[in-house]
Amino acid sequence: VVLSDSPVPRGFHVKAYNHYLGECGVTFLAVRRLANQYRKGFPKSLGEAPMLLPLQISASRQTLERWFESLHIKPMIVWEIEDSSLLKEFGHHGDGIFAVASVIEKEVASQYNVEVVGRSDAVKERFYAISFERIIKHPAVTAIANSARQSLFVQEKRSS
Repeated sequence: VVLSDSPVPRGFHVKAYNHYLGECGVTFLAVRRLANQYRKGFPKSLGEAPMLLPLQISASRQTLERWFESLHIKPMIVWEIEDSSLLKEFGHHGDGIFAVASVIEKEVASQYNVEVVGRSDAVKERFYAISFERIIKHPAVTAIANSARQSLFVQEKRSS
């Protein structure tokens, strides 16, 4: 199984099945200095804020870009980074503000010593388990999928 933020595209040459797990909003995080500076007036404050973004080809980047456009804001892109751990590391070092799925906000804030700038439920992160099985049968994959659907994303809906 592959856990992904986007389904396998139609016409992909590998026979794989998308199993939707859930969705949540996003949380923008930064070191204290930046969080304090850009928290007031969020989300408009992101208009010229230093941002760390995933590559343009990623689903999360495209969703963020559409959201920025809908608000008529254009953040200053400091880095475009493919690896989410590296993106968080640059954020930890104060290079800019970055977005994470709200379901992992507390863990990321604690691990990288960053604070919440703001949250948006208008931007959605979607998650999929991609497998070679039309119906998930493997016990470990079933446990992961059920846990995500019944606990992780249900909890996110309650806290929103």
